[in-house]
Amino acid sequence: MAQAQGLGKKYMKAFFKGFFIAVPVTVTFLDRVACVARVEGASMQPSLNPGGRQASDVVLLNHWSIRNYDVQRGDIVSLV
Repeated sequence: MAQAQGLGKKYMKAFFKGFFIAVPVTVTFLDRVACVARVEGASMQPSLNPGGRQASDVVLLNHWSIRNYDVQRGDIVSLV
């Protein structure tokens, strides 16, 4: 029984160690490199949400290009 408790503590310690490493790395990636966003409404039709359908499109927002000022004509830019 004591060995099972020690094993449980070992797994919990490994979980929290991984959690406290994974969360900052994920937040940094989503803030600096890229993130996923949902496009709804008629503002981007017909490029996104074609045909006036009610479903939303999912896009990948590339933060890296914006930080390097690598925006070209025809690119879609998202502002918050």
